[in-house]
Amino acid sequence: MTQPTNPNQQTQTQAAGETLEILPPGSTSRDVLDALSRMIDREGLRIGDRLPPEVDIARRLGIGRAKVREALTSWQSMGIVVRNKKAGTRLAAEVAANAIHLPVTMKLEAESLLRTHAVRRPLEVEAVRLAARNRSPQDAAIITTRVSELMQVYGSNTDWRPADDLFHRAIYEACGNPLFGQLIQQIQQGFKEVYEAPLGKPHLGHETIPLHPPLAQAIAEGNEAEATRLMDEILSIVEAEIRQVLETKND
Repeated sequence: MTQPTNPNQQTQTQAAGETLEILPPGSTSRDVLDALSRMIDREGLRIGDRLPPEVDIARRLGIGRAKVREALTSWQSMGIVVRNKKAGTRLAAEVAANAIHLPVTMKLEAESLLRTHAVRRPLEVEAVRLAARNRSPQDAAIITTRVSELMQVYGSNTDWRPADDLFHRAIYEACGNPLFGQLIQQIQQGFKEVYEAPLGKPHLGHETIPLHPPLAQAIAEGNEAEATRLMDEILSIVEAEIRQVLETKND
C-alpha cells in the first residue's frame, strides 16, 4: 500500500525547489552542489529532510538530470546525503552557515574533507605498516624511485599531486593487500570529482611533502614503527590545515 504523503514534507520540498537558480551552460558538478548548498541553507533544511527529486532539481537548474545525479552521487560518497529509491535523497549531514565568517559552501567542503579524512586515516596508516613488513626488494626500489620523482617535481614548484599519487599507489601495491588501494581511491574519488582545489588550495598538504623521503626510507628498511609514525604525522598536518579553515574568523 502506498504510504500517505507528509504534507509538511511535501510543502518543504516544493518550497526548497523554488529557490534554485538557473545555472549557465557548462556548469560543473561543483556548481550544482554550490546551488544546492545555498538552497539548503536558505530553506533551513536539516538532517533527515528530503531534497527535491532529481528531475525537479534538473529542471529548475536548467541542466540535464545526469549532471544532477553525478553531483548527488559525489555527495553520497562524502556522507552528506543518503539516497534511496523509495525515500528519495535525504540530508545526512548539516549544510548550514552557522558561522557567519565562513561561507556555507566552504564550511561544507571542509567538513566533508574531515569525514573522508577520518575514514582514510586508519587505512593509510595500516597500509604503510604492511608495506614496511611485506615489501619486496622490487617494491622498495619502486617506492624509492617514486619519492625521488615526487621531490624533483616538488622542488620545481610545479603540480606535485600526480607524482604524490604515484608514490602512494606504490605503497598500496607493496602492502600485499590490493583492497587498501581500492578503498582509499574510492574514498577520495567522490571528493576529487567535485573539488579540484579543496578549500581553494590546489596543493592541500604541501607542507607534508618533505616527510615523504623519510617515509619511503622507513618502508624500504622495514621499519614499521617509524613508517606508521611518519604517516600519522603527515595525516595530522593535513587535518590541522583543514580545521584551521573551519576556525578562521574575520579580523
